[in-house]
Amino acid sequence: MTGGAGFIGSHVVHALREGGDDVTALDVGHDFAHRTPPPATVDGVPVHRVDVRDRPAVAALLSGVDVVVHQAAMVGLGVDLDDLPEYVGCNDLGTAVLLAAMARAGVSRLVLASSMVVYGEGAYTCARHGSVRPAARSAADLMAGRFEARCPDCSADLTPGLITEDAMLDPRSVYAATKVAQEHLSAAWARQTGGSVVALRYHNVYGPGMPRNTPYSGVAAIFRSALADGRAPHVFEDGGQRRDFVHVHDVAAANVAAVAATRRDLGWRAYNVASGRPATIGDMAAELSRAADGPAPVVTGEFRLGDVRHVVASPARADAELGFRAAVGLAEGVAAFAHAPLRG
Repeated sequence: MTGGAGFIGSHVVHALREGGDDVTALDVGHDFAHRTPPPATVDGVPVHRVDVRDRPAVAALLSGVDVVVHQAAMVGLGVDLDDLPEYVGCNDLGTAVLLAAMARAGVSRLVLASSMVVYGEGAYTCARHGSVRPAARSAADLMAGRFEARCPDCSADLTPGLITEDAMLDPRSVYAATKVAQEHLSAAWARQTGGSVVALRYHNVYGPGMPRNTPYSGVAAIFRSALADGRAPHVFEDGGQRRDFVHVHDVAAANVAAVAATRRDLGWRAYNVASGRPATIGDMAAELSRAADGPAPVVTGEFRLGDVRHVVASPARADAELGFRAAVGLAEGVAAFAHAPLRG
């Protein structure tokens, strides 16, 4: 397990251990993910302070391993383009080193933590032109408060729908580009080695143990950090951006299912890890504020270039092929998350 001391990784370690698996965990404790050094153990498993770019150290940990669960990555949109080399180094070079070491060690099964950001914008239909892929929203439109994606043929507003794993990949940030590269690298590795890869495209993951007050965190952690400090959550755009928020306990369950699936001769296969119950970012902020008995959200109209308007997933493939379906509803998950500890 790479990234075994991280937010998602620590929950996956726990779920695998509960299922009877023996886990070896590595985590370099990158500053962008950990404000303090990672713990020495996670769920009783020693954490090896190893960078996935360190070829000899990674190779030494692969002896006797049946399957690798690759969670280690820099996440989020980043602060600015100065972050670009570190994103590519951690996410893409790190994955390449890991895959090469797995091939040398004869490890043929991989679960890859991917992301919904590989899609860019979600699925849309135009009343006149049917299914369309909108271009990236312009700074001029966003500054004018025109937040909805528009038809590339007639400029009409679009109706968002469910995106499936067969959608075209259209990365719109540095982070997204590195996740697409991870998928392509692992697909090439599977073809060349005959290995099995399950790529889990996480949607908006939230839950206990999210990192506090970091620009690389997801929106749920940013809102939760604000409320913990007695501040109102600040909601960008008009708060109407639709997302699929999925609880980290469900994400851990998806990883357990994916580990089992790699025993089959899959080749390479991607799955949405999503709740199937979309909500707006404004809804998430309001639910958190109510559950925490904190100040109401403030809708700011601010925006970030590279953010997309609506991404809502179809969970059907994961249900049919992995036997995974999310169990934690948004109200239930947020009620607990509002008072759960955050990572320092």
